[in-house]
Amino acid sequence: MAEGGDRGGQQAACGHDSYRSPLASRYASPEMCFVFSDRYKFRTWRQLWLWLAEAEQTLGLPITDEQIQEMKSNLDNIDFKMAAEEEKQLRHDVMAHVHTFGHCCPKAAAIIHLGATSCYVGDNTDLIILRNAFDLLLPKLARVISRLADFAKERASLPTLGFTHFQPAQLTTVGKRCCLWIQDLCMDLQNLKRVRDDLRFRGVKGTTGTQASFLQLFEGDDQKVEQLDKIVTEKAGFKRAFIITGQTYTRKVDIEVLSVLASLGASVHKICTDIRLLANLKEMEEPFEKQQIGSSAMPYKRNPMRSERCCSLARHLMTLIVDPLQTASVQWFERTLDDSANRRICLAEAFLTADTILNTLQNISEGLVVYPKVIERRIRQELPFMATENIIMAMVKAGGNRQDCHEKIRVLSQQAAAVVKQEGGDNDLIERIQADAYFSPIHSQLDCLLDPSSFTGRASQQVQRFLEEEVYPLLKPYESVMKVKAELCL
Repeated sequence: MAEGGDRGGQQAACGHDSYRSPLASRYASPEMCFVFSDRYKFRTWRQLWLWLAEAEQTLGLPITDEQIQEMKSNLDNIDFKMAAEEEKQLRHDVMAHVHTFGHCCPKAAAIIHLGATSCYVGDNTDLIILRNAFDLLLPKLARVISRLADFAKERASLPTLGFTHFQPAQLTTVGKRCCLWIQDLCMDLQNLKRVRDDLRFRGVKGTTGTQASFLQLFEGDDQKVEQLDKIVTEKAGFKRAFIITGQTYTRKVDIEVLSVLASLGASVHKICTDIRLLANLKEMEEPFEKQQIGSSAMPYKRNPMRSERCCSLARHLMTLIVDPLQTASVQWFERTLDDSANRRICLAEAFLTADTILNTLQNISEGLVVYPKVIERRIRQELPFMATENIIMAMVKAGGNRQDCHEKIRVLSQQAAAVVKQEGGDNDLIERIQADAYFSPIHSQLDCLLDPSSFTGRASQQVQRFLEEEVYPLLKPYESVMKVKAELCL
């Protein structure tokens, strides 16, 4: 995403003898890689030069139809070798491509880039790329939410042990826990859509944003300069352009963009960490293929490699927000070029990373495996302690003394806890209660008092209401792409 003047034009060698970004070569989708490719960028530069020439012609500048047609015919005729050679000599990427475009458009060469500065193509292309990259991410995020919503709905009433501080807590349901994940992702979907829709075109502003060069071209006709800006903005598909810019659009836009992507990274990291912890508890697992190897040394292992990949890349995504924060803070006056090299790395990497973790999380969510028997066993281990208050209340209703009952339960609970912690045995509190004549008035009620579904409160109703009122309406604009399956990269 270099802006004119960054002279880092040397092309790295391809193949196995040179470093290649794992994001592009290993992880991200082909469509996201293409949006950030040289071909897409430089083709968009040519499209912007064409739109500028068309608008200038419409407003009366002496540009011929033949020149316009010549530019149209050569939008995709990019000689990358020539451009690289030009840049090596000129040390200016935009002018290298002006010359390269002019070489295949000799009749139009004189009017290409007329009145513009490098940021006309550089910044406006960046904004087009950011918009298109968001358009790739949004349906992918919607699909992840949809898959998890299906999972939550199916398991809305399946009791599971809750954890606070990763210590046993009151019961919840598998579906309700999944809704905690979905709620965060819904916030991310809304935030990504908001930032995408808030993107404004830099437009046709000239070297320091004053439009002085265009005012000169149109002999002081202020209205035509306004029209020129409006026409090109509409051709690029933006509803509005910045009224005020320096040489660049404000770099706070990049902060907004990477903020929502970093926030998405935090959401995915939390979700995949939960899945990794549940895999250790053997309550839930991500998909595991028939020939997949979990460990080169331990054949029995089923490592949660997809979730680990998401966490690994999400950490990288979260750190990238520092780049645009620092860049925006040091843009001297109308601009300085120390943004360029930084932005060409961090903006592309942020979207390629987000793309990768969404593809991977969709793959995970399409094949999550739950083990109800393991969940049930863990509930049986912890539920007797959680049921003590219910048992006390039942004894009081049967005529017992609350304080006496509390002491009895306390003693038996300590004995059962010692069996679990010191002897490694199972929780036998209920067996102890059943064997104690003091509790005989409620022995027949114990099964009912220990029914896990009676400990999950309104979890299942909350799941149903949340999905119907908040999730499904949010997903409605993406219904046409919901059937697309995720392809897991290497």
